[in-house]
Amino acid sequence: MFSEIRRSLRNQWVVLAMTGELDLGTSPMLRQAVVAAVADGHNNLVIDLSGVDFIDSAGLGSVIGALRRVRSHDGHLLLVCSEQRVLRVFEMCDLDRVFTFHVDIDSAVGTPVQV
Repeated sequence: MFSEIRRSLRNQWVVLAMTGELDLGTSPMLRQAVVAAVADGHNNLVIDLSGVDFIDSAGLGSVIGALRRVRSHDGHLLLVCSEQRVLRVFEMCDLDRVFTFHVDIDSAVGTPVQV
């Protein structure tokens, strides 16, 4: 399946909206997008997974890597995910305790950054 990432700016947040699958083949795309955003000085990111219909361990690793990268730059990472199959993968790995999930981009970017 074809995957793509769209980048947009909403308030103080860079939104990386991914569609398709987040797996071994596509996780480098997410990593590169996160690296580019942080290199551009944006350390508050929202990864929109609402268009993702499949995620594997490599995809989870890229999301965890994104969290580490933004935190190392004193930033924040929020996830948008409404697909129950994708949410279930995070829950099975207890990563729902690590990440903040939102149902849509508007609720995510409306979140004030807590320092």
